Amino acid sequence: MAKKSADKLKTVLPSGGKDISFFEQVYEVVRQIPRGRVTSYGAIAAYLGTRMSARMVGWAMNGAGAVKPKVPAHRVVNRNGMLSGKAAFATPTLMEELLAKEKTKVKDDTIVDFGKKFWDPAVELAL
Repeated sequence: MAKKSADKLKTVLPSGGKDISFFEQVYEVVRQIPRGRVTSYGAIAAYLGTRMSARMVGWAMNGAGAVKPKVPAHRVVNRNGMLSGKAAFATPTLMEELLAKEKTKVKDDTIVDFGKKFWDPAVELAL
């Protein structure tokens, strides 16, 4: 049943290609974030042309654990570098553990050197 409702989100474009849902667009951006780098919900929303939709990006990340192919949701934090989405992970420390495996340091639930670790899709994915 869920598959049928997800299929309704897709429409065929004049080119014959498929239009993808907002959540799928978010997941595609997140899959581009390199290991050891992080971005914010707002940066993803801005890149997708919906600057005011940072919370919708957060909702997408909340469900990313069940998406295939995998989505590295641990690389998405709030605009201050805080691990605001850690409650969506299987354990309270899993988000930080995954970041640590990628050599991203966290102190008091905040990315250390956030400015240096920040990956801006508007810059990195620019044509």
